[in-house]
Amino acid sequence: MSVPTTTFEEIKKVDHQLSEMRKHYFYEHDLFKYQWWLLLVLAIVPWIIWAKLVDKSRLREILLYGSIISIIVVLLDDTGGELGLWSYPYQLIRLAPRLHPVDFAVLPVCHMLVYQYFRSWRSFVIANVIMSLVFSFIAEPLLVWLHIYDLDNWKYIYSFPLYIAKAMLVKWIVEIIIRRSKQAAARI
Repeated sequence: MSVPTTTFEEIKKVDHQLSEMRKHYFYEHDLFKYQWWLLLVLAIVPWIIWAKLVDKSRLREILLYGSIISIIVVLLDDTGGELGLWSYPYQLIRLAPRLHPVDFAVLPVCHMLVYQYFRSWRSFVIANVIMSLVFSFIAEPLLVWLHIYDLDNWKYIYSFPLYIAKAMLVKWIVEIIIRRSKQAAARI
């Protein structure tokens, strides 16, 4: 028995239908509900806090760290959503089907502040383990309870090592970039 072939035109048609459904869902279900307002706060407040706390003498380094964290977070979020591991019943912006206030505000800001304040590897790892515990076992369950986040084929425990691994990987990458930049500047 052969599997029917799907054409790109069929995919585009279904994708358009899905887009229309999401648009109606957003305007009828998401917009201006308390979850929407919470997402708006989560998109803005972390950056206000960060602007007041950031070490301006290390701004480029900290922003580099936060930018790489954001890229990884968005890639992981898109992958998990596409694989049906989790989903988001509420959106801040209709055209952004992921949890962008967390991907572009909460997580990068928290990671940047940990990176800024815990410079040694030992203190950085300890702080990230604590932050990972908070995100995995307090923040994620809270978002599920608020119906902002659905665990479709995912468990909180799976998030815990990912939070730690991405932070350590990015710190390692940034340290290499900074070291090579200093070496290049010394040769000039």
